Amino acid sequence: MRMMTVRNRQLLVLLTLLATMVLNASAQTSQRYKQYIERYRDIAIEQMLKWKVPASITLAQGLLESAAGQSTLATEGNNHFGIKCHGWTGRTVYRDDDRKNECFRAYSSAYESFEDHSRFLAKGQRYRKLFSLKITDYKGWARGLKAAGYATNPQYAQSLINIIESNGLSQYDKAKNYDKFLVERSHDGNVNGQPLHPIYVFNKNYYLYARQGDTFKTLAEEIGISYRKLARYNERDKRDRLEPGEIVWLKKKQKKAPKEFKGLPHTVAAGESMYTIAQKYGIRLQSLYKLNRLTPDYSIQVGDVLRLR
Repeated sequence: MRMMTVRNRQLLVLLTLLATMVLNASAQTSQRYKQYIERYRDIAIEQMLKWKVPASITLAQGLLESAAGQSTLATEGNNHFGIKCHGWTGRTVYRDDDRKNECFRAYSSAYESFEDHSRFLAKGQRYRKLFSLKITDYKGWARGLKAAGYATNPQYAQSLINIIESNGLSQYDKAKNYDKFLVERSHDGNVNGQPLHPIYVFNKNYYLYARQGDTFKTLAEEIGISYRKLARYNERDKRDRLEPGEIVWLKKKQKKAPKEFKGLPHTVAAGESMYTIAQKYGIRLQSLYKLNRLTPDYSIQVGDVLRLR
C-alpha cells in the first residue's frame, strides 16, 4: 500500500476540520431553533386559535425571518417577521433589505410582533385566499404566502416547509389550548427597564437561565413568587449566588425525567455533579440519588451512567 503523501494528509486534516465546523454549526442552529420553538410555540398556538393562522406557519416564518430570534430586527425592534412600515405609525427601525435603509416596524415586545403578524395576514387583502385553506395545510399556506408576495426569495415556500417538517411544527396546528402563563407573561417586554428572562417548559415545569447579577430575590420579584420558595424549588439557600447560564426552576421539580428518557441514561461528563445533572433534567436531587441507589456521600466519576427515571 502506498503511503499517504504530506499533501494528502493535509487535505484530510482540512476536510475533517471543515466537517467538524459544519456539524458544530448545525448543532448550534438546531439548539437555537429548539429554544425558539419552546419559547414561542404557545404564542403561535394562541394566535392560531384567535386569527386562524397555522401555528406551524407562524413559527416557521419567525424562525426564518428572525434567524431564530438572533437577527438585529428581532433583538433591537422585536420584529420577528420582517414586516415593513407600510401604514405603520408606531416605533420604527431601519435596515438594508431589498433596498438600502428600509423602514421596519418595531414593537415593545415579541408578543406584539406575533399579534401584528397575525393581523397583517388576516386583514391583508392579498392574503385573503389563504384563510380558505385548512388550518393543517401548511404546504398550501407556505406556497400561498410566496405567491401573494410576502417574500422575494424564490425558495421561500420550500424553506418554510423544510423548517416545519424538520422540526415537527405541524403538530401544533392540531392544538386546542396553550399555556396561558407563558402567553400572558410575554405581553410585557421588560420589567424595571430590563428585558424579561425567557421562560421555557420542560418536565411539566417552567425554567429560565440566570443572567449576570441575578439573585433568587431579583428573579422572584420578576416572576411574582416568594424568593424563599424559588430557592427551595432549586434546593438551594436563598442567599446563594447564581452563575450566568445556570438553570433556575420556577416550580417544585419532578421525581423523574420525562417519559422519553426511559432507557436513555445520562453519562457523567467532566465538570458535572449530581446537582447539576438533577437541575438539567428538572429532577429533585434526592430522587436522582434514589433512582440510582446511591447515597448523598457518593462522589460521581466521569463516565458514570445514571438512570433518569
